[in-house]
Amino acid sequence: MFRAGTISTIADKTAFGFVKTYLEERKLTKRMAEMNRLSIGCSGVKRTTGQHPGGIMIIPKGRDVHEFTPINYPANDRSGGTITTHFDYNAIDKKLLKLDLLGHDDPTFIKMLQDLTGVNVYEIPFDDKKTLSLFSGLDALGISPEDINGIKLGTLGIPEFGTSFVRGMLEETLPTTFGELVRISGLSHGTDVWLNNAQSYIKSGDAKLSEVISVRDDIINYLIEHKMPNKASFDIMENVRKGKGLKGDMAETMKQHNIPQWYIDSCNKIKYMFPKAHAAAYVMMAFRIAYFKVNYPQAFYSTYFSTKGLSSFDAAIVLKGREYILSTMSGVLAKGKEATAKDFDLYTVLEIVLEALARGIKFHPVDIYQSHYEKFTPKDKDGLICPFSSVQGLGNVAARRIFEEAQKGPFISVEDFKDRAGVSKSVIEALDAIGSLKSLPKTDQLCFFE
Repeated sequence: MFRAGTISTIADKTAFGFVKTYLEERKLTKRMAEMNRLSIGCSGVKRTTGQHPGGIMIIPKGRDVHEFTPINYPANDRSGGTITTHFDYNAIDKKLLKLDLLGHDDPTFIKMLQDLTGVNVYEIPFDDKKTLSLFSGLDALGISPEDINGIKLGTLGIPEFGTSFVRGMLEETLPTTFGELVRISGLSHGTDVWLNNAQSYIKSGDAKLSEVISVRDDIINYLIEHKMPNKASFDIMENVRKGKGLKGDMAETMKQHNIPQWYIDSCNKIKYMFPKAHAAAYVMMAFRIAYFKVNYPQAFYSTYFSTKGLSSFDAAIVLKGREYILSTMSGVLAKGKEATAKDFDLYTVLEIVLEALARGIKFHPVDIYQSHYEKFTPKDKDGLICPFSSVQGLGNVAARRIFEEAQKGPFISVEDFKDRAGVSKSVIEALDAIGSLKSLPKTDQLCFFE
């Protein structure tokens, strides 16, 4: 077994940044069209190698891996000890068995929610009306779009349903049942299943959400319902889900069984599809988390910011209030192409911060004695104490050290805090700026004459 290798290429935005830096260093001025032309030439060029997050390539017993691919250390880093296939897994997955053993943080999310609330997640009903309403509006949260920068749905922070792309799908379809959510999950994860396909047929009135192809199982079930032979129905499903389209007399056979033309055309457009069980598993996780969002807001936001949002959460911005948050978000959008992935991650987290504030959640500054190193600690019924890791520039190791020192006993002064925690001057300044050190004197020295 070998980890599946990947080849990382230069992204469009990174390429544009390279061109911009190159021109600035040489004091050259070019029009935007020329900068775009140069950046296109850099985009897609190999930058480094890596490893698939869960891909494992299986080499047949008695065969040597070099018969199929060279092997290497990802990014030529021998210290990690991991060896991967040199060829990108997409280039060899037709010759070798690949297992996708992907890790998910949703189970961790749900376990934390269960521990905070005592609710048994297996008893959450999948037809809960208030939870279902999150996917088509904001009523269950008691807020309006004006409160959260114009967002019309309550799915921010809900796995698989919180991105702007999927929110757009939800706004177009307005699902009201668990089954429709499963269909949307299938549509959003496939390739050429929604865009330029199902979306167009729904808009034109050719089909409803319940009729379009959303997952693999839809095809075989639909064809069998129209009296097509089981084997032919299965073969068509397999061809379509692999992106091979309709071969030979498949389309003609479908017409003979009164399959509408739009359905046949849809089959020919699809490149990849989810199985229904996969989509259903995602929706089950998402729905359980959405239930907590509606009924246990403090626990939901504590868990979200402690897991998915921690790396991009900036306490210095959040603690300045709603107007400053909105200003920061506007600044990210104003950057246009110059906005980095880090900027957009911050924007996403700030959207959810706005929602939490609108629902009455209060964010408290980092407290050197009450803050956890990485978890948002619930306070009272509606408060969250920011962790040490929410201070930008304060790494995980330093955050944990501060937390451990605070457990040993109180700090005498800022000087004592700095020495015991082993943090830098910039960290001290960042903590001081948000009021976390206001209870401590500057030094260990006492003055008798003040």
